[in-house]
Amino acid sequence: MDHSSHPLPPLDALRAFEAAARTGSFSAAAESLNVTHGAVSRQIAKLEQWLGLRLFHRQARGVVATPDGQRLFQRTSEAFALIADTSNRWTEPRGTAVVRLTSLPSICGLWLMPRLADLEGREADPGGALRILLSVDHRALDLADEGMDLAIRCGWGAMPARVSLKLFEEWCYPLAAPGLAAQIGEGDPERLLAFPLIHDSDASGWRTWFAAHGLDYKPRPQDRRFEDYNLVLDACVCGLGIALARPPLVRSKLRSGRVVPVDPRTALNPTSYWLDRPPGRMRNAAVELARRIAAEAEVSAEALETFLNPETPEGYGRPFIPWTAA
Repeated sequence: MDHSSHPLPPLDALRAFEAAARTGSFSAAAESLNVTHGAVSRQIAKLEQWLGLRLFHRQARGVVATPDGQRLFQRTSEAFALIADTSNRWTEPRGTAVVRLTSLPSICGLWLMPRLADLEGREADPGGALRILLSVDHRALDLADEGMDLAIRCGWGAMPARVSLKLFEEWCYPLAAPGLAAQIGEGDPERLLAFPLIHDSDASGWRTWFAAHGLDYKPRPQDRRFEDYNLVLDACVCGLGIALARPPLVRSKLRSGRVVPVDPRTALNPTSYWLDRPPGRMRNAAVELARRIAAEAEVSAEALETFLNPETPEGYGRPFIPWTAA
């Protein structure tokens, strides 16, 4: 295997290996790293494949490092100790109450942040408080390999290697800054095409809205495209064009009066919001956070229990259709 472009072993795998060698148990390593037993096992297998070495003997009550594993453990322990001594970076919280949650910047900033204190529950129930570690990412991550407990995304359906729960849908309508809204006025949907339209990386929302009202839309040179919905809203606030409101992501902007509706007509966005998890058994803290998120989204108890069931197969949610945001 050629490692010329990757001279170092996978660092997440080294971290899992060091914890397993130090504790003598994949389960104990998983607990110390706040990931699942399966995530540790996969990281160890990845490292063994990368090195071409067997690092552990599996036993009934844990694992014992092989001679190669013992040598690697000594080196990784020294390296991690050196990094710890010379680094003053922020240290990630650990513990059974820590939950790793990944999502898009727009969902993190516009939906999760206003609810973060309630989702962690520190004021309502200090004894049952959670600590949510947010990972902001546009990539379609392998949740198990990345050590993520949960993900919230916008997409068309279920995905492979995940169990999915639909949180809510969006009935979209056009928004603009108050000054631009006064210029637009009232009338037929076609009047909006006289102004620049703003969309994110996928213009399907605007296509759907116009199609619902008998018009065909294709992005034009005067329209503006941004990768994230946060920027779409910022551009709308600055009067650069008309954006589609995506409830509930726009509530704070509407309450502030920085944007206002310019047309009462709505259309159902072809994408929905989903809560995802890796297949298999979830950690208790992740189960509790999933329940709190589902309560915020008013998900039915039956749908939630199916999502939480360890026997629910991957891909559960809907037949998978390719999508653009994770």
